[in-house]
Amino acid sequence: MPDQTTPAAPPPAEQLPEAASGRTYVENKPPRGLYVRVFIYVVATHVLLAFMSLLVVIAKTR
Repeated sequence: MPDQTTPAAPPPAEQLPEAASGRTYVENKPPRGLYVRVFIYVVATHVLLAFMSLLVVIAKTR
């Protein structure tokens, strides 16, 4: 005899509350945090490229 028991089955659809069975969640726009992360990545990339360009200019003048 196995030690594990099978979990109980979920309730049938007719026993679900009206709010849960009547609505479906549709996401039309991405979350705000996505825009914040993309903005930070773009700014960080530009800062890094500017710093590397400054190092190249300093290296060429020596």
